[in-house]
Amino acid sequence: MYEPNVVGDWQEYDEHAGLRVRVHRLEPAEPPRGRDEAAAGLAYFTVRVTVENRGTRHYGIHLEDGQLDVRVGPDGEGAFLDWRNSQFIEGFDVHPLRRATAVLYAAAPEAALGHVDVQVQLRVDDEWADRRLWTGGIGVQEAATAAVTVSAGPGSLTHQVAAFLKEQADPGTA
Repeated sequence: MYEPNVVGDWQEYDEHAGLRVRVHRLEPAEPPRGRDEAAAGLAYFTVRVTVENRGTRHYGIHLEDGQLDVRVGPDGEGAFLDWRNSQFIEGFDVHPLRRATAVLYAAAPEAALGHVDVQVQLRVDDEWADRRLWTGGIGVQEAATAAVTVSAGPGSLTHQVAAFLKEQADPGTA
C-alpha cells in the first residue's frame, strides 16, 4: 500500500539516480507582494519544495504551476494558490551536490490548516517523474517530537502522523 510522505521527508526518484525532493517548512506566512483579493477571509501559509541532486550528473528540472497541488482539511478541498507571490523552478540545471527550492504561497480557511496535502509532479530533463504526496499541517511539527493538537481525535491524520513520528523516535514503545 502506498503511504504518503510526512512533510519534511525526502523522497528519492529511482529513475533519476541521486535526485530527491522534499516538501518542508509548512508554516503560516503573509505573501511578500500583498494578499490577493480572491483570498479575502482566508489564512495564508507557505510551503517549500526543495530538489536536491546527490548524483554525479546534472539534471534540468521544472517545477511550475500545474505541477503542484495543495489540498486542505479532512475532505481535501483545494487551497487557493497565489501564483503571483509564489516562486517556481523553471528550467534550472541542478548540478551535483546542489539544490533548488520553490516557494509556494497558498490560502485556505484557518480551521482546515491542520491537514494539508501537497502533491508534486517534477519534470526532469523534459520527462515527467511520478507524482509524490506529502502530508502535514500547520501546527504539526516536522521533528520526531510532534505533539497531537487538542482537536485531533484518535482517528485523525494529525494523530496518525504524530503516532508514527513518535514510534520512529522510540521504536521500543510501540
